Amino acid sequence: MLNTVENGQATDKPDLLIAHGLFGSARNWGVLSKRLSDTRRVVAVDMRNHGSSPWYDTQSYSDMAADLAAVIDTPMDVLGHSMGGKSAMVLALQHPEKVNRLIVADIAPVAYAHTQMGPIEAMRRVDLSTISNRAEAAKMLTGLEPGVDTFLLQSLDLKEKRWRLNLDVLAAEMDKIIGFPDVTGSFDGPALFLSGANSDYVKREHRDRIKTLFPQAKFAKIPGAGHWLHAENPRAFEAAVRAYLD
Repeated sequence: MLNTVENGQATDKPDLLIAHGLFGSARNWGVLSKRLSDTRRVVAVDMRNHGSSPWYDTQSYSDMAADLAAVIDTPMDVLGHSMGGKSAMVLALQHPEKVNRLIVADIAPVAYAHTQMGPIEAMRRVDLSTISNRAEAAKMLTGLEPGVDTFLLQSLDLKEKRWRLNLDVLAAEMDKIIGFPDVTGSFDGPALFLSGANSDYVKREHRDRIKTLFPQAKFAKIPGAGHWLHAENPRAFEAAVRAYLD
């Protein structure tokens, strides 16, 4: 069972499940989870091989969708970002009875050409046996885009001198992570695809594929934000999520 972080109490509104992206964790969504929990119960998960969740030998979307399904007892609204968004889409397609409304943050049900091996290689270069604080680790965490080092350091367990990420499996399964499984059928429930206005992850040419799988899909963009839309413009992202769920 995945590790979960819960905020708020159950109300007459459906609970909200949040699935983070690659190299993330439930704690990345802590502020937003707490803010959204004023009207509903919010459950953020650590995906497999991330955070405090168990480590497994695979990182397929079918497996990640099954992990999410195991967390859900009664239908929930589901919000997923990037890898978590793809997992949420597969969850909705394979277990539609578990999903009330679906929100997919800055990702499409397609395979991408870019790899995410750079951050894995950067983390592997950090000599964990010699560090005593995050500043020392940050100096070794090189070759990354601005801000990525700070994000990755949230998954560094200083006490245990280890990453809370199963780097070997994430590397071995990278083709699956940047890909998307060959799925059939469709999810006929409400679906919102929220994109960063400065991001190119969800392109206009992806919309036919999205509409095939999610006939009720709606589209919206968050201004002043790229792929990390929930971090780059959190208030606009929160407002869009609230408006859709309510």
